[in-house]
Amino acid sequence: MIFSIQLLIFAAIFSCSIFAQEFELVNTIEVAGRQGVTVDENYYYVSGSKSLYKYTKDGKLLVSNNEPFKDLRLPANHLGDIDYHNNELYAGAEYFDNGAAKNIQIVIYDAETLEFKRFFSWEPESGQQEVCGVTVDAKNSIVWMADWIDGSYLYCYDLISGKYAGKHHIYPVPEKQQGIEVWNNKILITADDGDAEYNEPDHMYFIPIDYNKTSLKTSLIKTFDDVKFNGEIEGLAFDKSNNTLIVHFNRGTRVVNGMPVGFYPGYTKEIHELYIYKIVNKDQV
Repeated sequence: MIFSIQLLIFAAIFSCSIFAQEFELVNTIEVAGRQGVTVDENYYYVSGSKSLYKYTKDGKLLVSNNEPFKDLRLPANHLGDIDYHNNELYAGAEYFDNGAAKNIQIVIYDAETLEFKRFFSWEPESGQQEVCGVTVDAKNSIVWMADWIDGSYLYCYDLISGKYAGKHHIYPVPEKQQGIEVWNNKILITADDGDAEYNEPDHMYFIPIDYNKTSLKTSLIKTFDDVKFNGEIEGLAFDKSNNTLIVHFNRGTRVVNGMPVGFYPGYTKEIHELYIYKIVNKDQV
């Protein structure tokens, strides 16, 4: 009950700054991975905790990589949300166990084959505790990283050199951040802040980018009250080729501290889906 009241207060704070556009649900596609999604003109790319997948836009699986960590120097067991840039996939990798993470890194894969290409080292002095997702700001040559454990800051790395480039405090802080995406000089974040035990929906927030500021204000953009079951929201992506928003959702599994602990009534497995939304009033995004 306390969590529900806090969530209502959090949403009310943001209500005056909600975007004017709407997101119209037009399709859902079941996929194999449970973490993130990105897109190019022709394909969807999906990350599982320990895998990568490439799909046609009608849901046909084309390529899989079930050993994405085999070429890494530091042990890892978890991928977060991913992003596409210049024929490559950018992923946040880490070793995650019972709500804690180590060995954070940005890993780059070939978008054609899903094979490992290179990685960027994490800067421990940044204070970052986990990486739930990454996104590329190609215009400013920056890779952004978000943190599921403590979402108070977003972290920046140089797109070319991979060197740490600083962090930005965000406020109010979306709880349990999952996906991150740069879109039209804004950062969008999905947050698993609805409690599935009480059938509460999750949310998406936006942050105007300003590299000259150390703190950036967060505002609500969408409440996902249109899903089949309130489970876990994950990554997100924008498809410029057909003006759609793609959001990754999981349903069926109970999750505690980021770890599965059984199923909800009526489920014997976890279902992973991409929700495809048509963007209305595109100029306002």
